[in-house]
Parts: sequence; C-alpha cells; structure tokens
Amino acid sequence: MTNETNSSDWTLGGDLPIKRLGFGAMRLPASRRGGPPNDRDISLEVLRRAAGLGVNHIDTAAFYFHGDLHANDLIREGLKPYADDLVIATKVGPKRRPEDPMPIGEMEPGELRAEVERNLTELGLDRLDLVYLRVGGMEPAQEPIGDRFAVLARLRDEGLIRHLGVSNIKVEHLKEAMDIAPVAAVQNWFDITKPQDAEMLEICEREGIGYAPYFPLGGFGLPDDERVNAIAERHGATVAQVLLAGLLELSPVMLAIPGTGSPAHLEENMGAAGLRLTERDLAELRQR
Repeated sequence: MTNETNSSDWTLGGDLPIKRLGFGAMRLPASRRGGPPNDRDISLEVLRRAAGLGVNHIDTAAFYFHGDLHANDLIREGLKPYADDLVIATKVGPKRRPEDPMPIGEMEPGELRAEVERNLTELGLDRLDLVYLRVGGMEPAQEPIGDRFAVLARLRDEGLIRHLGVSNIKVEHLKEAMDIAPVAAVQNWFDITKPQDAEMLEICEREGIGYAPYFPLGGFGLPDDERVNAIAERHGATVAQVLLAGLLELSPVMLAIPGTGSPAHLEENMGAAGLRLTERDLAELRQR
C-alpha cells in the first residue's frame, strides 16, 4: 500500500487521487434534523469555500434534502463546472419522498437504476465517480445485499458509475459484494471514541479499500470524551479537530467526510488537516 497513515492523499479505486479530509453534504440543506432549512447562499458559500480549501472529495445523496433545498442541486449550482480533480460520491438505497422527514424504507433492486439516474441529473453528470449501496436503517443491514449490489455492478458496466461502494454493512456483506464486483470504499458508522468496526477496517486496509466513516464527529453532538478533551487542550485545538485528526492517524485508508452548513465550522474542521497528534496522544486514544 502506497499511502502512509499521516498522508493527506488517497487513491480511490486505484485511479482517483483525493484528499483524505473531504466534505459531507448531508447538513447543507439543514444543519440539524427537524430544524429550519439553511440559507441557500450560505450553503453555497460553504461549498465554494470547501473547494477553495482544497477539498476534492464530496459525499452526497439525492435523499439529502430539506424542503426545497437539495444537496445535489446545491453542489451543481455551487461548483459546476466541476474541477477536474473533484470526486463526488453518492449513495442509493434508502427511500424518501418529498413529504418524508427522513428515509422510510429501502429500495428494491428494480428501483435503483432510477435513483442512480436521478443523482446523475441533479448533479449534472454523465457518470458518477462513486456510488454506495446504502442498506439498513440506524443499524447495519441483516439480510443479503447481493441482488441490489449486482444492479449497481451492471450500471458500472454500462458506464454510468465509475466505482462502487457499500454502506452500513457487516463483514459478510462486504465479502458478498466483492464476489460480484470490485469495492472501492466502505461507509459505516465510526468515530475515534467508538472504533467498533475494527475488523472491517482491517479488511479495508488489507484490500486497499477506502473507509469513509459517517458521523465522524459522533453524529448527534460531539462526544464528551475525557481523552479527546485533554488532547484538544494540550494542542490548543478543538474537540472536532482532534476527532478528525485521530481518524486520519488511525489508518491510511481512512477518508474523513465531516459535514456542516456553517462556514465557521467548515474552517474549524479543515484545520484538522494540520493537526499532528503525538505518540502520547495516539496511545491515549487507543485506551479503552
């Protein structure tokens, strides 16, 4: 593997160089679930500032919307014409109608093509760089995923998708997917204070698969962790910066995608790229 743990770069799928600190678009339409929609101009400012700070990996989905604000539309409006090195990842699988406050179920295999085409249209692209099959709800999927992943593999063969990923899965699902087509990335719930997906991460390291944790900052508010708080104080950094820097130090395949609808929070998150944790810091983070 060519990537060092503290390197800022990763080559997705063997051919798409990206910065390991990217941007998640979930909070662009609304900063919190059930809250008011964000200001459209501020969301566009966040996207453009992210690009200006060197972000070239954006994670999105057509089901990221709040009212009339859709993450994909904002990305197209704010960043197109896209930079040559920009990699946009999206997810398909969850069902969500305009009136639904959150996804209400999972798509059948026959519904996935239309969802891929919807992402293509909203983003203004002819081919999607990376498409995750997102399965399950708040917990990882229980049932096999092969029939749904095979649909995306066929769309990849047709040229609509460049690389494939899987999200919210168990080890057996990754193995099932890899028997069908190459897997470029995994996206599971993971943060530095709860590294519950260690086996999956080891497989990704061995196979050269990117690991892009969702909720890298805890998901529902920053975790109150004594170790993280102490490290942040020592470095004069914020808790969010320590959480992100810890992820990047943890593994060379880690792709952090923190999201925000705030320019100030964006600047804070991106500051994690310059934070170098010491061996003492890392040893403390590894303690359970």
